[in-house]
Amino acid sequence: MDYGHIAGVEKPISRLVLGTMVCTTDNMELTALLLDSFVAAGGNCFDLAHVYGAGKTERALGLWMKERGNRQQVVLIDKGAHHNQDRRRVTPYDIAADLHDSLARLQTDYIDIYLLHRDDPSVPVGPIVEALNEHRALGRIHAFGGSNWTAARIQEANDYAAAHGLQGFCASSPYFGLAIQNEPTWSECVALTPADHAWHREHQFPLLPWSSQASGFFTGRYSPQTRDNPDVVRVYYNETNWERLRRARELAAQKNATSNQIALAYVLHQPFPVFPLVGPRTVEELNDTLGALKISLTPEEVRYLEA
Repeated sequence: MDYGHIAGVEKPISRLVLGTMVCTTDNMELTALLLDSFVAAGGNCFDLAHVYGAGKTERALGLWMKERGNRQQVVLIDKGAHHNQDRRRVTPYDIAADLHDSLARLQTDYIDIYLLHRDDPSVPVGPIVEALNEHRALGRIHAFGGSNWTAARIQEANDYAAAHGLQGFCASSPYFGLAIQNEPTWSECVALTPADHAWHREHQFPLLPWSSQASGFFTGRYSPQTRDNPDVVRVYYNETNWERLRRARELAAQKNATSNQIALAYVLHQPFPVFPLVGPRTVEELNDTLGALKISLTPEEVRYLEA
């Protein structure tokens, strides 16, 4: 496993972050198997959210950490302030409510990196930055950032923080991968734009891209004729992606790898710090994913995949 660092977190962070949507108190056997297998491979960073599994995902991680006694070795990335059908929830009140819920479910007194799961560009960033700094000062979070925030909005938040002597955002978590999205996977999701990519490169700002393997688009289970997953068809079926899949397969054959590993290696080989969020559902899928860490891509090969 390779490791990197994000400002505000003292522990080294595994370059691959294990997504936990499949983890649940309804199936602690599978949950523990996946988490233990990831740790055995050197992984130490886990991505969660207040809304995952109606709280069962956070509770499952809390039980696992308690049983293993490994909270101090684990890096938790948790998310809150997701909108619901009743109202928009990027407010100091909702941030506090979700954070207290998450801490109780996880049976811990702090979260290493806390991300706001959505943005609300209609509200000013100042009160949001101040609220997050208050939780940081109280030790509830060590660092914070935005999930599905644009680079421009994060820059606005960090400008406010700098002007007021406060801590700014430490990381961003939009969609980014080899596959180009036709439209957002879910409502109000944000994908990394070319301008955002340039901003991350200029500022060397850490990226925590979700769905970095494009919901399995590069595994080989999909073809233009295979349309049994309407969400994958809606989001990823386009001519550019079929060509990128062909090129990923071509490089995979040369490197004794899988096309899915090539797609993830592409994300890892960006010119700024990247910690891809991956979501294997089985140990077999996890082992295939981990193989991407062994693949080296030249700048020319990265450009070839993009072309």
